[in-house]
Amino acid sequence: MSAKKPILTLVLLILFISSACSRGVYVSALDLTATAQSEHAENIPKPQVTSEIQDPLESTLFVTPQPTLNSASIGGGSTPDDPILTLSETVVPQEPTLTPTRNQTPQPPFVYYTQAGDTIPVVAARFGVQPEEIQFNTDVPLTGLITPGTLLIIPNILSELIATDPVMPDSEVIFSPSALDFDIDMFIREAGGYLSSYREYIVDDWYDAGDVIRKVATEDSINPRLLLALLEYQSHWVYGYPGNLADEKYPMGLIVPEKDGLYKQLAQAVKQLSAGYYGWREGRLVNIDFTDGTSMRLAPNVNAGSVAIQYFFANFYDSERWLGTLYGPDSLPVLYETMFGSPWVRAQSVEPLYPTHLQQPEMNLPFYPNKIWSFTGGPHAAWGPMGAYAALDFAPATTVHGCYESTEWVVASAPGLVVRTGNGIVVVDLDGDGYEQTGWVMFYLHIAKTDKVLVGSWLDVDQRIGHPSCEGGSSTGTHVHIARKYNGEWIAADGPLPFVLSGWTAHNGSKAYEGTLTKADQIVTARSYGSFETQIKR
Repeated sequence: MSAKKPILTLVLLILFISSACSRGVYVSALDLTATAQSEHAENIPKPQVTSEIQDPLESTLFVTPQPTLNSASIGGGSTPDDPILTLSETVVPQEPTLTPTRNQTPQPPFVYYTQAGDTIPVVAARFGVQPEEIQFNTDVPLTGLITPGTLLIIPNILSELIATDPVMPDSEVIFSPSALDFDIDMFIREAGGYLSSYREYIVDDWYDAGDVIRKVATEDSINPRLLLALLEYQSHWVYGYPGNLADEKYPMGLIVPEKDGLYKQLAQAVKQLSAGYYGWREGRLVNIDFTDGTSMRLAPNVNAGSVAIQYFFANFYDSERWLGTLYGPDSLPVLYETMFGSPWVRAQSVEPLYPTHLQQPEMNLPFYPNKIWSFTGGPHAAWGPMGAYAALDFAPATTVHGCYESTEWVVASAPGLVVRTGNGIVVVDLDGDGYEQTGWVMFYLHIAKTDKVLVGSWLDVDQRIGHPSCEGGSSTGTHVHIARKYNGEWIAADGPLPFVLSGWTAHNGSKAYEGTLTKADQIVTARSYGSFETQIKR
């Protein structure tokens, strides 16, 4: 193997030079944006198995020609002449998409350098190949996180790809450490647009615009900068005023019955962003559909943050106009940098969001030892219906069905500081720094108001959090819903960092809420009705 490495390096260098000469010099989005700081931009915060690579005779590098754009069709939101679009509920496949029909014309293989969060199964799903077809010349885990920058040689079975340039870093899509010092209220106030005087009544109280954006950003763990940029791009709410009734009622441009107003529109937008981000991260999403009925396979080299933006705008445009929103002179990234400075420069201070050798800290099942509970929900969305399959559900063993007052206790799975509570919610920060955007965080949902732990409390393992209930979110029966985050990203229950509780490891089922917990030769199967095979104890 050692004799091959110098040859491989020389071959790849020659290929890169020849490709650049034939197609033009490739300049990344990072290079472009790092030098273009707007005078209006805010200050930037400072904060195993081995398979040998065969020497490729030719390889495809990700050098993408600029797309041809129809400037007349590119805009930053709807105008009175634009058609009103109705958003249908989009369903992200729950299993990795099957390998596409292989292109019968032999093509040079892809030369791919891995990104943070990549695993062999997910990379294989994105490139449409089997995991065993991927070649590498270093130790790479079969299912675990791959060191960013690892060289992989992958068969090219895909048709022509577009939109291969990155659009947005991951840390600017999720509520990551890069947004810790961002003052939402000050930004809105200084922008002085429609948003600065907006108020909305939600459930039982009035919220101003900053409160609404903070609520959605925190609950869904979506970056507030991105929400503000999308509002400005779609309806001009931040610096200006809505130009028509549609922009006023549906500021995110998502025309959904009974989903008008800022809060509901943000929630609808977050569904789309989360579906793109986590569907791509987990290998469940490899294609997107456009408004003209056409479909496109996503470029396999892009990052999850870019797919989130691509997926969102596919709800509004055909592929040509869609390219304009991503790469044109009036694109969202151009507006974003004008509003907030370079996202790529900020990303350098916080990414990768989770390191290669990251491991979950020790965690226990969220109830007392020797108590029998039921495993009622396998891996499913952590918050809302379309995000990461990061959550598991447990319910006390009982003969009572539906929603009832339980005297059983949900206890801390791991020690930490209670940093947020809400309707049914308790959030515990395991590193104790007081921020749920940094480090490991445990999220508990459906905790009854009575006897619930208070914000600011420090919890040791097995200290009481509260009683399981139906409070907060949608629930058909008394239970607790738990999930994990790391640096603001929801962590999939069955993935490179599997959810392990008291030695029980979570596994996906054929669809959301199904699945198993395994420990040595023991298997517990998730069932919503809490039958015998769901019973589990510490």
